[in-house]
Amino acid sequence: MAQTLTERSQPAAQKVSFASGVGFVVANLYLPEGHDPSRRYPAVAVGGSLTSVKEQMGGNYAGELARRGIIALAIHYRNYGESSGAMRQFEEQASKAEDLSAALRYLKKRSDVTGTGILGICTSGGTALYTAAKDPNVGALATVAGFFSDPELALKMFGREGIDNRIAAGRQARKRYDENGVIETVFAYMPNDKSAVSPSPSEYYMDHSRGGSVRAWRNEFAVMAWEPWLAFDPLAQAPHVTAPALVVHSDGAAFPDQARKVYDLLAGPKDLHWIEGKHFDFYDQAETVRQCADRVASHFHSKLS
Repeated sequence: MAQTLTERSQPAAQKVSFASGVGFVVANLYLPEGHDPSRRYPAVAVGGSLTSVKEQMGGNYAGELARRGIIALAIHYRNYGESSGAMRQFEEQASKAEDLSAALRYLKKRSDVTGTGILGICTSGGTALYTAAKDPNVGALATVAGFFSDPELALKMFGREGIDNRIAAGRQARKRYDENGVIETVFAYMPNDKSAVSPSPSEYYMDHSRGGSVRAWRNEFAVMAWEPWLAFDPLAQAPHVTAPALVVHSDGAAFPDQARKVYDLLAGPKDLHWIEGKHFDFYDQAETVRQCADRVASHFHSKLS
């Protein structure tokens, strides 16, 4: 039987927080086994999928990177989990990209750090490109099963009428929030529910022995976030990314053609690592995660040491 990783599978982490924007980010810091404060290590900020929290796939990868000699920081973005923000479950790339930059600033201040980078899983693979396009503290980046949207893909997913209706609903929800502070939500993941962001089977989230078991995670998406979410366009960021990049993907992960497009557009040194695996295997299936972690750790050791 395949082994499933959870937060309990990983080394003990230290909870930390640091400023970002007008608020703060809460994160779990994983130190390499046998960490020596007098030594210096590569340090990596890790972000996960849409609506995810640090105890899900971000924590799995951060723990595995720590086992491989890397200081790793799994974060809650603002408006999620324990991090600050009044607009809960609100998806907005500029804010999330700044949170990754804040995480890098936090890591860079440590005396035991050689260089800083980003690992983005699923949606954070795209978010990482937003950060890397602007932030010189991104010494290297890696994406695993990245979700790399663009306007053409959004149109295929939702249709013109679907996009227009969602934007209109989002603007109405924002108006209600501004007037009375109420946050209207829909499911982020729900099989066969066309109002959900993802109506696909989403077994990782539906399974209460996997991602669905994490108490801090909420299966909610703020309706007022539809407009910024539909504008998510990491492909437009890729040509501005010059940091050494590793793209890990598979034909079974979400939108493999988009991953190939991103790889082609990246402006700096780059490597494409294509393996076997379904999309959610990359989140918590031990064999897949550890195979990815081996390759990702090698990338960061070579670029950030």
